[in-house]
Amino acid sequence: MRNPTILLLVLATVLLAEWYGYQATRTLTQHLDEGPRRAWAWGYWLLTAAVWGLALWAGPTRQSGNALLKSRLLSLLLLVLVTKLVVLLPLLLEDLTRLGRWALSAATRPAGAAGDAVSRSEFLAKVALGLGAVPFVALLWGVVRGATDYQVRRVVLKYPNLPPAFDGFKVLQISDLHTGSFTSTEPLQRAVRFINAQKADLILMTGDLVNNVATEVEPHIPALAGIRSELPIFSSLGNHDYGDYVPWGSPAAKRANLERLMQNHAKIGWTLLNDTSHTIARGGDKIAVLGVQNWSSHANFPKHGNLPQAHAASGDAPFKILLSHDPSHWEAQVLNYPDIDLTLSGHTHGMQFGVNLPFFKWSPVQYSYKQWAGLYEQGRQKLYVNVGLGFLGYPGRVGFLPEITVFELQRA
Repeated sequence: MRNPTILLLVLATVLLAEWYGYQATRTLTQHLDEGPRRAWAWGYWLLTAAVWGLALWAGPTRQSGNALLKSRLLSLLLLVLVTKLVVLLPLLLEDLTRLGRWALSAATRPAGAAGDAVSRSEFLAKVALGLGAVPFVALLWGVVRGATDYQVRRVVLKYPNLPPAFDGFKVLQISDLHTGSFTSTEPLQRAVRFINAQKADLILMTGDLVNNVATEVEPHIPALAGIRSELPIFSSLGNHDYGDYVPWGSPAAKRANLERLMQNHAKIGWTLLNDTSHTIARGGDKIAVLGVQNWSSHANFPKHGNLPQAHAASGDAPFKILLSHDPSHWEAQVLNYPDIDLTLSGHTHGMQFGVNLPFFKWSPVQYSYKQWAGLYEQGRQKLYVNVGLGFLGYPGRVGFLPEITVFELQRA
């Protein structure tokens, strides 16, 4: 985090969360004798120090050694810290209210008169801890169940320019598999059964096959090769596929890793679209599937994709689908090509945490990405952001569960 002001704000928030978490528990133990109260205080801070210490050890080395254990330790810190942040809110608000009442009383009472002490409410401490338990339980559920609770989402898309032979054509999208996060092959084997059960006409994968290195996907190649489709299965690259987030001994080693990753796409049976296009013919009509390498409008993500090259390769196809991993590409470049009808992206994961209801969606990622989950439209052009099949960092999902999207294309 390069901005010192933001860093100080984050540190201050963490310190406040830790302190108010302690204050809430201390309020509930105020009726105990001094010995048990002191033991509770020591236990609280020792446990807090242990959680932070283990997370700080696991973080810098999470890609080496026992990656699963280190991921769990980082998740434990997330669980505890989010809980304390929720506890912080009502107690801080109460303290500000108490401070205001005390200031008003001090300003209006006669000189020398004693002020009334306003103590923290035990009831409010219980409420705060109860509220804190909600995200704790939710995040814990997300690890135990949510990470692989695969959901099939069905979306009908209508276009006036869709060729007649493609009316009712079913397109299936998966994205962000992050195979390096899985500790067994069973979850993706189960996901493949869901995918095959949809009997889609066309299957597309929009990037981030791995977390960091090409070898992560290799235990899962047999499972992923089991995806069945009469048409070629097309894929594209995401920001994690380039190996940018781990050190390499040399540029040549990094290039070799990317080459191996692309070979693994072929071993699975996928056709990787790197800034190119493929035409699909059906009943005398045709559509084009374009794919670009990762291209992001955000400065901290790569701009490898060459959309002009991919678009030129698509020719005069009357209907065009684009695979572009990062949804920020849509407004930055794609909308300049009005004949690209549907853009399919991933990348955001819905941050793997949030509220996902038919009438209301919220996730922290929306403060960074304008288009971050679901369907967006501008004129005739549409963008769909798939929240991903895998997970990264936090080994769970809450609200935004792993997604398999099935689009039915219809003539308007």
